[in-house]
Amino acid sequence: MPGNVVLETSLGNIELELYWQHAPKDFMVQGGDPTGTGRGGTSIYGQRFEDEIHPELRFVGAGSQFFLTLAPTPFLDRKHTIFGRVESGMRVVQRLGALATDNQDRPKEEVKIYKATVKVP
Repeated sequence: MPGNVVLETSLGNIELELYWQHAPKDFMVQGGDPTGTGRGGTSIYGQRFEDEIHPELRFVGAGSQFFLTLAPTPFLDRKHTIFGRVESGMRVVQRLGALATDNQDRPKEEVKIYKATVKVP
């Protein structure tokens, strides 16, 4: 069983059971890009590596960014890898998704991830 990651944010904690830059309403919260542009961030394997496509999992892609989806998103299937689920803190995720955004879907209120802690079972 994998460990969990607790994201300590300016809005509260979110605990993700493992296996944001944009927050379009009723779609997703996106994070993990250290450049804040939605185009940056590399994985521990480098800039490019082969996608890991599994028939029972959806959203396949490589890099450091992650999405917390707020509604069903079948159009992302086979484009990004699902690596976990929200274990606790769903109200914080919903608060993130409800923030007012500008015309580029960036939250008007600055939201930061202060710390990520890996909890090993």
